[in-house]
Amino acid sequence: MTRLTVAQAVVRFLAHQWSERDGVEHRLFGGCFGIFGHGNVAGLGQALATSTEDLPYHLSRNEQAMVHAAAAYARAANRLSTLACTTSIGPGATNMITGAAGATINRLPVLLLPGDVFSTRVANPVLQELEDARSYDISVNDCFKPVSRFWDRINRPEQLPSALLAAMRVLTDPAETGAVTLALPQDVQAEAYDWPEELFERRLWHVPRPRPERAALARAAELIKSASRPLIIAGGGVIYSEATAELRAFAEAYGIPVAETQAGKGALPYGHPLAMGAVGATGTTAANALAREADLIIGVGTRYSDFTTASRTLFSAGARFVNLNITGFDAAKLSGLQLVADAREGLTELTGACAGWSTPEAYRSRAAELSAAWDAVVDEAYALDGRPMPQSAVIGAVNAAAGDDGVVVCAAGSMPGDLHKLWRPSGPGSYHVEYGYSCMGYEIAGGLGIKMAVPDREVFVMVGDGSYLMMAQEIVTAVSEGIKLIVVLVDNSGFASIGRLSESVGAQRLGTSYAYRGTGRYDGDGLPVDLAANAASLGATVLRPDTLTDFRKALEAARAAEETTVVYVRADPMLDSPSSEAWWDVPVAELSTAPEGPMVRASYESEKSAQKPHITPT
Repeated sequence: MTRLTVAQAVVRFLAHQWSERDGVEHRLFGGCFGIFGHGNVAGLGQALATSTEDLPYHLSRNEQAMVHAAAAYARAANRLSTLACTTSIGPGATNMITGAAGATINRLPVLLLPGDVFSTRVANPVLQELEDARSYDISVNDCFKPVSRFWDRINRPEQLPSALLAAMRVLTDPAETGAVTLALPQDVQAEAYDWPEELFERRLWHVPRPRPERAALARAAELIKSASRPLIIAGGGVIYSEATAELRAFAEAYGIPVAETQAGKGALPYGHPLAMGAVGATGTTAANALAREADLIIGVGTRYSDFTTASRTLFSAGARFVNLNITGFDAAKLSGLQLVADAREGLTELTGACAGWSTPEAYRSRAAELSAAWDAVVDEAYALDGRPMPQSAVIGAVNAAAGDDGVVVCAAGSMPGDLHKLWRPSGPGSYHVEYGYSCMGYEIAGGLGIKMAVPDREVFVMVGDGSYLMMAQEIVTAVSEGIKLIVVLVDNSGFASIGRLSESVGAQRLGTSYAYRGTGRYDGDGLPVDLAANAASLGATVLRPDTLTDFRKALEAARAAEETTVVYVRADPMLDSPSSEAWWDVPVAELSTAPEGPMVRASYESEKSAQKPHITPT
């Protein structure tokens, strides 16, 4: 037996957890982020400070940010490794809830260890305790339950081993993974207990690759071979499964074009003859045209978000679906034929099962023509110039600077949609846009996590001024930890995407520009805020190019630098990127005093009439 406190036992246990897939082993936890206060400083704080185990500690500046960083780390590691996050009992804990929701929505493993109130209740209510007249066994940590894939509160040391093992099972299960929360009362963290030595032995968690059920495979192959205009939609599951080679082999064997979701972008590299690029509301005209014409959609590792389906207006009413997914929940969507399996294993077996069939030559030629036409549109958008710079030109310059080893990071605003349409990925792992939760403030924290997971790659964080102002302080973490980021700070004096959306639904851009000053009128001056100076005050080297030529030179300088560099550019908020020719459902008021109100509502009703239930049996 080994006598340790509960917190010391947690640290020692986490340091000895490993994941394995395809014979390759990975540390399950690359480290632990923490912000200490009462509730964890005397427990996990003391344990981390005195530990000799291999669990590095990192100081974050915001609790939400450290969960974003952990989720980004997990995504960059293809869900085979993650980070733990610990906080104090009150606002520190609840600050993590947004990050937890994002991790669970995006199916990314993160371990959250919030402090909790005294389990003994000897001095209730303690500082920052939420009192509930219905029960003494409720704290703010109960808020984590709906956004966690596993949740437990450790009220006695004896409960810890089973809770830890259950947490690891969920974190390493590709079908169940997401945020895992273990609430740790502050008195229990400090309590000593005699632990069985087996708890701390090296433990290897095998990440499975389930193969498709034989009858389901046969049904899927039969449906595919009956199609003449199939389209593959590659989602994040292709990337996480490391199935890009198998996707390419399957697509090439049968001449099936491939479109990509936000999470699946890079599944085929730009330039591949079957790569149609992004699909859906932020898609390319090539992918969306094929999606409208398709008689069969083969979804691989996608959860079919509303952006992917253009709010269920993109696919024809008669289209059928074959859904290859690690989870039955996602495989069953859109009444699809369910092929529940690992993406790599499923694609390998589908490749063999569909032998003797291929798409018509005319269909492949049409796909190539559509792709070439969109390529020309992107070339034109990249070449635009002006002051302020067009956002498409900013993206084009960053794309060129990123090269083959760069990773672009984004999450919210107009840029994720423009990136999805315009970015030309070099391959898997080169494109990291958080669009399941599309959380403002994710970008810099996410870039930090990615760089920690793949330190040999250049990380280009693209962040708008609105998102920057919500969570810029992780620049300090990058500087203090010696983690280099290239942050492209795009200032358009407001919220560009919501401004356009506001206008489209009759809300007249209210509150979407920093220049409103409470008057309700745009005066064009903006706010007297120097975002570049702010970034410099946080410790970053800052460059301020005025022209597109200077911007490209600044990116070269940032690549060559060893320290975190912020490249600040002004962008034109009124210049739209090329249209995807697809729709997204945002309700419009039935009654409005605005002159354009009836027209906007009529347009909405017309678009909405194209929505389809997709309940046709396969």
